[in-house]
Amino acid sequence: MKHIIAVIRPEKLDDVRTALEKVGYAGLMISEIEGHGKQKGIVQQWRGEKYKVDLIPKIKLEVVTQDAEAPLIIKTIIDNARTGEIGDGKIFVSTVDEVIRIRTGETGETAL
Repeated sequence: MKHIIAVIRPEKLDDVRTALEKVGYAGLMISEIEGHGKQKGIVQQWRGEKYKVDLIPKIKLEVVTQDAEAPLIIKTIIDNARTGEIGDGKIFVSTVDEVIRIRTGETGETAL
């Protein structure tokens, strides 16, 4: 099983969610986060004054899926989150050792 964490632009969330539902995967976790990558924030201007915003709002999507479904989910996220500009985000993929459904006690892939 794979744990996919995608950090994306907030304005791309609806596109990504809709696309994941279309490919048959509606189960995900969403968190609002702040951070920065290589760009180290952005400079904005308000009422003629410039100021630096070090932490940029982002959305963190988390999906736990079977190994065979991971490439399709990753491709779907990339295709629908990409703008081609700095700040599009990142995807992290790691292995999940165990999943347990609390309600039924099911374990492994059947718990997904």
